Amino acid sequence: MLQEYLPVLLQVVVAVGFALAVLVVSVAVGKSGRRTRVKDTAYECGMVPQGEAQPRFSVKFYLVAMLFILFDLEIVFIYPWAVVYKETIKHGTLILWSMLSFISILMVGYVYALKKGALDWKK
Repeated sequence: MLQEYLPVLLQVVVAVGFALAVLVVSVAVGKSGRRTRVKDTAYECGMVPQGEAQPRFSVKFYLVAMLFILFDLEIVFIYPWAVVYKETIKHGTLILWSMLSFISILMVGYVYALKKGALDWKK
């Protein structure tokens, strides 16, 4: 029974051995190179880097991103509903009203975002 696991054990040993060998070679080759200030600077397509590494984004950017995700998820829920709607004639009105209530709740959120100016780019 143990002989059946021998190929798996051999594969694990080879994989771990290869990973360790690659790490040792990487450290050995990496220490031989000289670090200079020019080599340590960020490379931006041949241009001299300007500003901080991570620029600050306004809250407006994240708000628009969250609204996009919200309405994108709405579409994810509407597609299966549209496919199943014609097949379920027996419960068609129940399914229709449940989807209309879902869309109306999202519409309230959309109107709220419009009133707060979340989608106004000039602010």
